[in-house]
Amino acid sequence: MKILKKPVLLVLLAAALLCLTDLVWAKKAPKTDYISLAATMLKDGHYDRALLSLQSVDLEDEDTDLVRFYTLQGLAYMNLNDMLAAKDSLQQAIKQGQQDKVIYVYLAQVNYALKEYQEVIVAVDKVGNIVVNYPTLLEMKAQSHWQLKQASAAIETLNNAQAMFSGDYRFMRRKVFYLVELKLYQQAAQLGQQYLNLSAGKASDYIAIGNALRLSKEYQQTLYIMEAARLRFPDNVTIAKVLAHTYIDMGQLNSGAFILEQAAQYDPKLIAEAAEVYRRAGRLYKALTLNPLIRDHKVKLKQRLAVFLALKRYEKAANMKSSLYRTGLLDDQNIRYALAYAYFSSGQFTAASKQIDSLTDSDLFKKGLELRRMMEACKEEPWQCT
Repeated sequence: MKILKKPVLLVLLAAALLCLTDLVWAKKAPKTDYISLAATMLKDGHYDRALLSLQSVDLEDEDTDLVRFYTLQGLAYMNLNDMLAAKDSLQQAIKQGQQDKVIYVYLAQVNYALKEYQEVIVAVDKVGNIVVNYPTLLEMKAQSHWQLKQASAAIETLNNAQAMFSGDYRFMRRKVFYLVELKLYQQAAQLGQQYLNLSAGKASDYIAIGNALRLSKEYQQTLYIMEAARLRFPDNVTIAKVLAHTYIDMGQLNSGAFILEQAAQYDPKLIAEAAEVYRRAGRLYKALTLNPLIRDHKVKLKQRLAVFLALKRYEKAANMKSSLYRTGLLDDQNIRYALAYAYFSSGQFTAASKQIDSLTDSDLFKKGLELRRMMEACKEEPWQCT
């Protein structure tokens, strides 16, 4: 029998001892709680890491807390904006016995993001008494009814919410918008004024309520609200436009044009509209003064042509032919007829006839024929056309 040398024996004994030690530690080492680890990561905002941790959970282990697993997985997916996966996980948590009503809060949010509006309503109804902690849920429920064309249910939900949260005016605000969309302008106007008196309204609130009043032809109330809005939001172009168009609706064109002209410092495109309203108001030279400031070349030329014709400056209008042709505006039959009329009125009958030859629109063609008749009359009796 071969006798092992002492150093070799010591190495073998050490190796055996290490193996035995590893076996003991393996039995004693604590099992990693991946679910708790995922919960910590969720709390810290590491949603993708939380999902990685949950992937290590043994779902076949009878000790695994499946309710907690699927709840945490659903929250992780929610925060990563994967709403389909979140919905599936949250529903699994409920199937596994999740009793906490907050699960329906999450489920309502997910369904709303997915535009599953009927399921939003069902989820909110299952939230129960804790809905008092989540007023946004009732707004979501109302909007879900609205999206499903259930206007009465939507408004009833808002009324109940307003009674429950008397100091929260979001429900009153949304109701105003619903009434506007239902074209119940008078009711919207009354509620809108109440809302603005109770809350610090946003610019969009003033705009919506102002439009409601304007459409219901409550012009004085509209002016009262929109003038106040303009003082609060002097750089808001939409507020200025609503106010201007209220004056225009009332027949006060100069006031409307002036407001648009002022608002053009924030939106240069409004210069064209202001000039057009001045033109309609008969302030032709004011319109002509603003015309060069218009950035849209086609709009500028069309308006200039109209002003020249209104001022009876027919030769100047006729001299615009090259610019009108270059910009493609002569493709517009109305513009071509206007040019023909300018030629006729400035005594350039041959040029007028060429433009009339290109008219194809039936109504304008008839007008062109009338111009031809007048030109023939002028040729026969020139003294009538001087």
